[in-house]
Amino acid sequence: MDKKKLVVPVLSAALLIPTAVNVFAQPNKPLEIMDVAFVGMDAPKTPEEKSSMYTHAKALVTLSDGSKNEIALDYHTLAKPGEVINGKIVGGSVDVHGNPITHADGRPIFSTAPDMNSLLSVNGKSGKLFLINHFESMPKNEIGEVPKSVYLNTVVQNKKTGELKITDIEPVDFSADGGVWTPCAGILSPWNTHLGSEEYEPDARAHEANPENSRVTQFARNYYQDANAVGNPYLYGHTTEITVSPNGEAEAVKHYSMGRLSFENVVVAPDNRTVYYGDDGSYVMPFMYIADKAGDLSAGTLYAAKFNQTSGENGGAGDLEWIELGHATDKEMKELAESLTFSDIFEATDDPAYAKANGFTHIKTTVGEEYLKVKPGMEKAAAFLESRRYGAMLGATSEFNKMETLTFNKAENKIYMAMSYVKGGMLANPNDPVDDIRLPKLGAGTIFQLNMAANEKDQDGNPIQSNYVVTDMEALLNGEDLTAPDADGNTAHPDKMANPDNITYDENLRTLFIAEDSSMHTNNFGWAYNIDTKELERIISAPDGGEVTGLQASNDINGENYLMISSQNPGNIGYIELPNIGDKIRPEKNR
Repeated sequence: MDKKKLVVPVLSAALLIPTAVNVFAQPNKPLEIMDVAFVGMDAPKTPEEKSSMYTHAKALVTLSDGSKNEIALDYHTLAKPGEVINGKIVGGSVDVHGNPITHADGRPIFSTAPDMNSLLSVNGKSGKLFLINHFESMPKNEIGEVPKSVYLNTVVQNKKTGELKITDIEPVDFSADGGVWTPCAGILSPWNTHLGSEEYEPDARAHEANPENSRVTQFARNYYQDANAVGNPYLYGHTTEITVSPNGEAEAVKHYSMGRLSFENVVVAPDNRTVYYGDDGSYVMPFMYIADKAGDLSAGTLYAAKFNQTSGENGGAGDLEWIELGHATDKEMKELAESLTFSDIFEATDDPAYAKANGFTHIKTTVGEEYLKVKPGMEKAAAFLESRRYGAMLGATSEFNKMETLTFNKAENKIYMAMSYVKGGMLANPNDPVDDIRLPKLGAGTIFQLNMAANEKDQDGNPIQSNYVVTDMEALLNGEDLTAPDADGNTAHPDKMANPDNITYDENLRTLFIAEDSSMHTNNFGWAYNIDTKELERIISAPDGGEVTGLQASNDINGENYLMISSQNPGNIGYIELPNIGDKIRPEKNR
């Protein structure tokens, strides 16, 4: 019996799970996969295990004749940062012309922090395969901040084994928008484009106060190879979208109408109009965007949420009410982004007494406490170029901490949201300008379940034009802090998730895949959480110090199912091939 091995690449590693139906089929009796469960692995014990990206997990497959079979998972590496493919460096930083950016001595600069993977098929299920990778951080050079990169990889698939191989790589061109800033997580959109992100948007107020020492200026001087460039912070902090043509050309845009913040990722509802965001950092905020047209994110209405806590037990719960920030198009907001500064939009003061007497609003967001007033006629600019600041001024809750990725459960009309650390603004603090969230500290973090409904109204009583409006959220799965480090140095329970970051939900397997970015586990893990059985199984371990990233569940890619997985520092890109419920045995393809 030839079991098909799981393959997970290093740069964009994926777990490859064999199509179990084919593996165990009786020659003349077609069978169907009825259930897939994961059998977890132990935490790494040996020095070799602790320094490796590996899996010893298994998939337990139940077939339509009642038989059960275990399939060992394998991690297959596709690429590693710094290696050369067709003359191009994996993860390399490039300038506005696509040329490598280097250190002063000529050494190339490349990232060891691959993040998102989008494996996509162009021209249908049997079309050409491409993989889009984000590289989230770069080493600095003598100038300072170095542009990050997004790469388009050409992928070939072995039709017999399902294994994937990268044959060519090209940096994606963001020159129309000044390059790409800290690309973090992302998704494959329902219309088969890559929706990416720009995390940790630069502070426009700080840049304007000292442009010469600004990271934005350093970035621009490296990107344009111009020692006199200054840079524009309002070009960064947006949702990105990449369309791949059948000939392998990638076209990238930034959606200025979706607001500007620290985008972790976005998730799209089944109407292809309603979009929710993960806003990463401290004192951050939930957002909702409703596009004017399905499948077109170039124009729409932006909302921010006020959290009304209903429980502090078991990770917490609360209701959300939505505050409309405004309506905009990409075109009009890009024009404003290219022409405005912070002081064009806001009046600011550091004097609390003056602020109180003159109508300023006291807020606390990622940059700390501020007293701000929107200048006349600048409401739209504030809403879409300073979305978090403006949302806080209108009463939205800016107290969430390390809000990471979101993923959709379409069958049950729910969203799952990773909150990596429940601390900071999420704890009770009567000294903050507002104190909407008052949860117990949970350093290991939680995953929230967000529930949705139709026929909802915003805070002003106006109908919200969507059937997918989040009404409340509650903790679904919690980590567990330890009172003292264990023998391996873990400060969070090693058999529970800690500090969830990337998450993705597989509708067929009814499984939530979870990737950690934790200093509370000595090794970061990837987990499989069954929504029905509530069983949590460890399925992969990253090298000591490495973050697990880049989760994407890709179903029916030329008949194969993949879980894409990467790791950062050291970097790996790879995948695991998975069996899926409903797969049929094809006797002629027995292996």
